[in-house]
Amino acid sequence: MPGQVPPIKDERDGLLAYLDQQRHVLRVAAHGLTEEQARATPTRSALSVGGLVKHVAHTERSWMDTVLQREREVGDAEDAYEDSFRLREDQTLAGTLAFFDEVAAETGEIVAGLDLDHPVPVPPAPWNPDDVDAWSLRWVLLHLIEETARHAGHADIVREAIDGATAFELLAAVEGWPATDWLKPWTPEAVSGPSTG
Repeated sequence: MPGQVPPIKDERDGLLAYLDQQRHVLRVAAHGLTEEQARATPTRSALSVGGLVKHVAHTERSWMDTVLQREREVGDAEDAYEDSFRLREDQTLAGTLAFFDEVAAETGEIVAGLDLDHPVPVPPAPWNPDDVDAWSLRWVLLHLIEETARHAGHADIVREAIDGATAFELLAAVEGWPATDWLKPWTPEAVSGPSTG
């Protein structure tokens, strides 16, 4: 996928294209990382690139559960939320990226079969309004774009703290952009940032 969303045909295509673009830049933040680096938390927060990819996938799956009114696994919600941000030792970056792609494909299939005005019940949560019964699928997609973009930005910061790689250098490497005087594609040999702490 290029650095910009291609021309869109209609609203549904645009919503899915922008969501896919944000997923892409989040995935790009993980490009070239080792398992140790994917788990690294080099900033003041507890965020890691692998954990952010995992969290975004779980969040998107949870919203599709809400859209379809599917049953969710019962458990401690706080523990599940905290765990969604951690790439555990028994999980790999490759496996997490595969799950991320699986969730994205499922979202595309779900959205293709529903009207954008499809009502989505508002889940009970302290941050959700109590005077709204349902949002639309359109609202959910816009919210997923917002959520994914927020965490893609977090991943950019964490990645730069790991090895100095910036978003455009990584995009250039992933997409095969030619080197220019002002932008060189990232290579493992070009790492210059802090350790994986």
